[in-house]
Amino acid sequence: MTTNNQFGPNGWTPALLDSQEGKTFLITGANTGAGFEASRILLSKGANVVMLNRNPTKSEAAINQLKSEFGQAAKASYIRMDLADLASIRQAANEVLAKVAKIDALICNGAIAQIATQQHTVDGFESQLGVNHYGHFLLCGLLFERIEASQGRIVVVSSEGHKMGLRTIQFDDMNWDNNYHPNKVYSQSKLAQMMFAYELQDRIKAASKEVKVYVCHPGASNTSLIRDSASFMTRMSWSFMVKIGLAQTAEKGAYPEVMCATHMGLKERAYYGPTGLMNFGGPVGEGKLESFVLNKAVLTKLWVLSEKETSFNWSI
Repeated sequence: MTTNNQFGPNGWTPALLDSQEGKTFLITGANTGAGFEASRILLSKGANVVMLNRNPTKSEAAINQLKSEFGQAAKASYIRMDLADLASIRQAANEVLAKVAKIDALICNGAIAQIATQQHTVDGFESQLGVNHYGHFLLCGLLFERIEASQGRIVVVSSEGHKMGLRTIQFDDMNWDNNYHPNKVYSQSKLAQMMFAYELQDRIKAASKEVKVYVCHPGASNTSLIRDSASFMTRMSWSFMVKIGLAQTAEKGAYPEVMCATHMGLKERAYYGPTGLMNFGGPVGEGKLESFVLNKAVLTKLWVLSEKETSFNWSI
């Protein structure tokens, strides 16, 4: 919990958000949960929102819902993309580059969590690491030049769960074949996302590029992230948290990512999110960035490995 909030006692809220007319935002996993609510907030300010989602039916339903709220002229669309499939990400990136002239912010919101038994992506990665980290690593790389040309931003949505595992990367067994644990692997995937972001900041600075990178978390938000793929006990524990009011709404869970995508004057070497009890909810502002997240040797090693695993070499 932090007490001094740069946005005042109420923290950052959409009341501080100016018009976003003429701006374009890409959001992964945007047909439900915090990603959907981020889309709503941005559309309410006149933005163009392009969702990158796996499920066409749910995407169309989400867009219909948004257009029923904001009118048929609302600039909401989607491009099909599966973060668990590198080929799908490449295809989606090509479609984005063909259709989207500028990218003011790419919000890496999509995720899976607490998968009860070990599963693998199409490309053979442990599913949580593959979707949450490798998928976004490749997507950001493929779209980086367009984001830079737009002097845009990359927003990485992590989780307080990054503190609850090894606090480093298990390089000798990235798929966790020998010690799979749903929560620890989720923690690893969210830590990897953060480490990617901070290493990217360093590389952007060294290359004098015009892209800002921010890291945030949604707190404990009542979304569909804990799904049937989680264990029975995890689902029961989460249901109890929701019932007693420890989980905030998905809309409030979207505040940090919208803030990081739009607000001027934020620090990059920082970690933003709810700052109330246990960081589950409360005023959105700057939280504590743990030192283990910034271990340079680990950041660099993860970057090199990620380029190898995704068969993509960044231009910086």
